[in-house]
Amino acid sequence: MNTRMRRAAFAVAAGAMAVSLAACGSAKESKGDSSSSSSSAKKGDNIKVGLLLPENKTARYEKFDRPLIEKKIKELTNGKATIDYNNARQDANLQAQQVDTMITNKVDVLIVDAVDAKAIQNSVQKAVDAGIKVVAYDRLAEGPISAYTSFDNEKVGETQGQALLTALGSKATKSSKIVMINGSVTDPNAAQFKAGAHKVLDGKVTIAKEYDTKEWSPDNANSEMEAAISAVGKDKIAGVYSANDGMAGGIITALSAAGLKVPVTGQDAELAGVQRIVAGTQYMSVYKPYAPEADAAAEMAVYLAQGKSLDSVAKDKVSSTSQKNVPSVLVPVTALTKDNVKDTVIKDGVYTVADICTSQYKSACDKLGLK
Repeated sequence: MNTRMRRAAFAVAAGAMAVSLAACGSAKESKGDSSSSSSSAKKGDNIKVGLLLPENKTARYEKFDRPLIEKKIKELTNGKATIDYNNARQDANLQAQQVDTMITNKVDVLIVDAVDAKAIQNSVQKAVDAGIKVVAYDRLAEGPISAYTSFDNEKVGETQGQALLTALGSKATKSSKIVMINGSVTDPNAAQFKAGAHKVLDGKVTIAKEYDTKEWSPDNANSEMEAAISAVGKDKIAGVYSANDGMAGGIITALSAAGLKVPVTGQDAELAGVQRIVAGTQYMSVYKPYAPEADAAAEMAVYLAQGKSLDSVAKDKVSSTSQKNVPSVLVPVTALTKDNVKDTVIKDGVYTVADICTSQYKSACDKLGLK
């Protein structure tokens, strides 16, 4: 994806305001207002940014998010910023330790994609008490965060649900049985995807079985699909809502083993998912352009570290259960099917035709005119 991806145009702030960069407030003060300022002098380009991502099983984090965020931070600081990075490998306790390390290393600002959005709250509070502003990335972390960027997650679920109804066509009736395989309960995004999908699907099809999948694991999704086939009956399943591409892979393996081919949704436009879409075993994915999200996180982090206002960047406001009206950037998404592979991930430089159309998929690519 790198520099080839479509970038959102963010204007540079015209005005600046001082924000607290040192541990000068009490815990009680930090809980009340994450945008409060202090008399600390504004910093220049020599800032230290902490970046914590949640896991490395999903391809996006190491392949796209990290390099995009790091590149944008360097661009915004004329190459002078220092970036401390770590990955929690789906371990919330490890991520808490990593936040402690960032505090010890005295980063000026922290970008964190929480493994567990609720469990991270104490760590966010500790960082803020130490004078470190926190940008929640991709998942809305609890605690006194100063900024947030993600996609419109309920809209993602709606997009998936509508695509599944489109795929079913005349089979989309109240008697049609759908299996829903959602993401992890520790991820607030998963709840929003789920809510959006239910908004579209409820009353139009029957949700015969539904699962919340621990750690978004493809292996767990595979087992859940096998259980659903046994419980519902393989000849009675009309389609499957899968919350992301990784799980879709496990689900499709179970369906294939049972001799079933039904529409399956996905999310993230992972290469394997795009290839399954081209081959016709997965119906759709949700294309989420990571560059605008990464750019927004980098820009907000740099602005916070430098004591600048977020008004020119963050046009939205989002509230968690612990923090209200957080300045936010929400990036729109697109339903990705075989009909628009060329106009989305290829056009935006996420993948080349050669990436997608390996020998296994050459024939399917030829039929779609991907050459």
